[in-house]
Amino acid sequence: RFRRVMQRLLGSFARRSSLMMRASASSLAARRISSPDTIRDQTHRRASVRAFAAQAGPVVQPGPPPPVALVSFTRKGAAKPSDPTDPDAHEVGIVEGGQWLWPVPRSKYPRGMTQLIAALHDAGGADGLSPVDALERERVGDPIPVSHVDLLAPIPNPPSIVCVGKNYLEHVGEVDTHMPGISKTKPPELPIIFTKAPTAVTGPGGGIVFPRNVTDQVDYEGELGVVIGKGGKAIAAEDAFDHVFGYTIVNDVTARDVQKRHQQWYLGKSFDGFAPCGPWIVPKRALVDVEGGNDPQRLLIGTVINGERRQGSDTSKMIFDIRTLIETVSRCMTLRPGDIIATGTPAGVGAGMDPKGWLKVGDVCEVTV
Repeated sequence: RFRRVMQRLLGSFARRSSLMMRASASSLAARRISSPDTIRDQTHRRASVRAFAAQAGPVVQPGPPPPVALVSFTRKGAAKPSDPTDPDAHEVGIVEGGQWLWPVPRSKYPRGMTQLIAALHDAGGADGLSPVDALERERVGDPIPVSHVDLLAPIPNPPSIVCVGKNYLEHVGEVDTHMPGISKTKPPELPIIFTKAPTAVTGPGGGIVFPRNVTDQVDYEGELGVVIGKGGKAIAAEDAFDHVFGYTIVNDVTARDVQKRHQQWYLGKSFDGFAPCGPWIVPKRALVDVEGGNDPQRLLIGTVINGERRQGSDTSKMIFDIRTLIETVSRCMTLRPGDIIATGTPAGVGAGMDPKGWLKVGDVCEVTV
C-alpha cells in the first residue's frame, strides 16, 4: 500500500512559480501546438514532439487555498462508513479559505454532492455563482475547522469518469502506446477517450491498494478534473463552459502491465482506489489562474513522488482543450451533473523513465494544480 497526498488545489501560485511558468511557455511558444489542425505536415509534427519531450517543465508550488470549495467529509472520531459512496454515510459542505467548513444540512440535499452541484449550478446559470454568493446561499449554523474532519473524494460515486489519453504533446513523445495511427512521433488526430470505473474513486490522503499477483507496474498520472454541473447532449464547443461547475484533481493511477496484457485501458485503470480525487471541488468563478483570472487553460500542474519532482507542465499545453473535450464526449454520450472529465496527464510518468519509475509500497504521491 502507498499513500497519496494532494496538496492545496487550484489557488493562485507563488510569484516565482508563476514567472517560471510564463518563461517556459514563452520559450516554447514557437513550437507549441494547441491543436492537430495547426500541424501542416508529418515532419513538423515529429520535430515538435521531440522538442516537447526534451523540455523540463515548471516547478509547481502549492499556492493559497481557494476562497470557496465544496467537499465531502466525515467527522473525526465518527465510525468509518462501510460504504463511503452512500450519501447517508457522509456529509457535504462548503470550505471557506481552506480553513472553515460549513456543513450543508443532509435534509436539503439527500442525494449528496451531485445534487448540491446541480442546485448551485442552476442558481448561478451559465456564469456560475460568485464565491460570496455560493457561500451565503449554503452557509447555515456555525462552521467547524477543516482539521476536525476527514475529507473524502468530493464526489465519492460520480456518475461517470471520462478520461483523455495522450493530451499533452510532451507525453505523446515519452511513451509508445502501440495504438494504430499513434506513436511517439505522431500525436492523435482526435481525442482519445476512455473511462474509469466509478468504484476506482478514493479520497485524498488515503491508500492505494493493489494485488501483487495482478500488477507490479503501477504508475501515476496527475490531471486536472472538470466537474460537470449541467447535463447535456451534443454540446457545442462555444457552449461548453455553460455546463462546467468547477474543477478538481484526479490521479489516473494505471497498472501498465495489465494495460498491455489486455490491450485496452479500462481494466488497468479501474482497480479499486485507482482514481484518487480531491481534496475539493473549486467552482469555476472561484478558480484563480496564474494570471489572476479564471481560465482553466492557464493552470500549472505537477506531480511529486517522495519529494522528487516528476511532472511539471501547464494546462495551456493540452492538445485538445476543455471545450473540445466536452464537445467530443457529448456528441456520443449524455453528460450528467457530477460527471468528471480527467483531461489528460503531462510528461513525467513512471513509464517514460529509464529505469522505470513505478510506484512502490510506502511511496507518497502529491499532485498539485
